[in-house]
Amino acid sequence: MTSFREPTIKAAEEFVADDRALRPQRMADMVGQRDVYERLTIAIDAARKRGETLGHILLDGPPGLGKTTFATCIPREMGTTLQIASGAALAAPKDLLPYLSNAAEGSVLFIDEIHRLPIAVEEFLYPAMEDFRIDITLGDGVAARTINMPLRPFTLLGATTRAGLISAPLRDRFQMREHLDFYSVEELAEIVRRSAAKLDMPMDDASADEIARRSRGTPRLANNRLRWIRDFSTSRAGGQLDLKIARTALEMQGIDALGLDSFDRKYLDTIHRVFAGGPVGIEAIAHTMSSATDTLEDDVEPFLLRCELVIRTPRGRRITPRGEDHLGAAPKTVAPGRLF
Repeated sequence: MTSFREPTIKAAEEFVADDRALRPQRMADMVGQRDVYERLTIAIDAARKRGETLGHILLDGPPGLGKTTFATCIPREMGTTLQIASGAALAAPKDLLPYLSNAAEGSVLFIDEIHRLPIAVEEFLYPAMEDFRIDITLGDGVAARTINMPLRPFTLLGATTRAGLISAPLRDRFQMREHLDFYSVEELAEIVRRSAAKLDMPMDDASADEIARRSRGTPRLANNRLRWIRDFSTSRAGGQLDLKIARTALEMQGIDALGLDSFDRKYLDTIHRVFAGGPVGIEAIAHTMSSATDTLEDDVEPFLLRCELVIRTPRGRRITPRGEDHLGAAPKTVAPGRLF
């Protein structure tokens, strides 16, 4: 039993170490998001020079664009500590108390997916954010009494993928709100080259550009693609890497030249083949694909809409001529096998 578990634990620890190694440790090491970087750098520099606590910051944008990376780098730039919480885990004000009471002066409290905070927790945060105090009620009924508890000044850093779900009172209490956008192919290629160097794997410019083009403008996807290509290279190509090997590895995963996977193409094919190109309602597509509407709306459609492969109309989804062209040109998944 011991000999079985030890390699498993070691492998998990090595994967976590790899993930941390690929994540930039300082804001100056980050690629892309230069406008956000410049504004945050100015705010951090001004707060340090005045000896003040950094104002509250809200980061929003699609998953995998660097919100957590910014959140972990900002405390290092400020020379302070970081606490991390999840909005989904803070179900009641009492769940937030340990974070607020333990916050050191000038420290950063990072709440990921902050849009999932219940209303009661949001309202509990208002005086903490504005006046650095919280009101704690003890007892019930006529015997209840309220204790005003002062807090050490701290910075609340919120991250969300659904900014529209954050209430206006909470959103307005953030001094800075920064939106993270998708990365260009050139920026992603640079991230791929840096990550490959950290993973001690060979990488030429053509392969880096190919990985970048198939990563949907998202660094997290680019790093995931890179890890798969490293595994493929080690297992099937003797540790070598070139453009052909990179393409073969990605096509084995069903990832085409635009970055669509097999599920994305199945969505397009369903509209094109079953519903004659549309328009068709999302429920009909979901039932035909044996999938959930939330999955299609949150995971599949955003990228297809951004690439203008489908459009939403009052009558439903319709595939565009560009989508039909891409569907016809999409390569089939490569069957597993040795490259050499």
